[in-house]
Amino acid sequence: MQADWSDIVESSLNESIQVKQKLLENTAPILQSAEILAECLRRGGTVFLAGNGGSAADAQHIAAELVGRFEKDNQLPALALTTDSSCLTALANDFGYDTVFSRQVKALMRSGDVLIAISTSGNSTSINLAAQAARDKGCPVIGLTGKNGGKLIGLCSAAIVVPSGRTCRIQESHITVGHILCELIEHAEIANSH
Repeated sequence: MQADWSDIVESSLNESIQVKQKLLENTAPILQSAEILAECLRRGGTVFLAGNGGSAADAQHIAAELVGRFEKDNQLPALALTTDSSCLTALANDFGYDTVFSRQVKALMRSGDVLIAISTSGNSTSINLAAQAARDKGCPVIGLTGKNGGKLIGLCSAAIVVPSGRTCRIQESHITVGHILCELIEHAEIANSH
């Protein structure tokens, strides 16, 4: 084992802890997001999620927790817009990659639905176009972002901005926040109305 590996491990864990401690200083956006999601699900709406790369994996992870179970068997309606490879590749090929989520939002989202838009920088064009499309339909947008929030925060009903400039630390916090949102939704004891 490399002599400096233990230093890297300790430094990474400490940095991750510090970022989450900074998140603790302002939990209002997390609570606001949970209220938006709970209201959507109480009214029979669907939670849609979108992200690129690691954020796509987070979108799928959070959707799976809602559809399957976090800790309770809820079977709540959620869909990650990152999972249909035929749709994604057709839209990217025919209309350009930037539209792969916004076109799905326009086709699938209905009044009362919510979009969780995930972008570590807040400046992903495909995510921001999806957020704008959701807003145009009158649907709330919850942003999971980092750094200074980027352009995404201006498109959100609630924006959770992870106070870090490192993508890895932002993504670690995004999945932590995703789990917290799932836990809060479970505490709201929402019955599946679909």
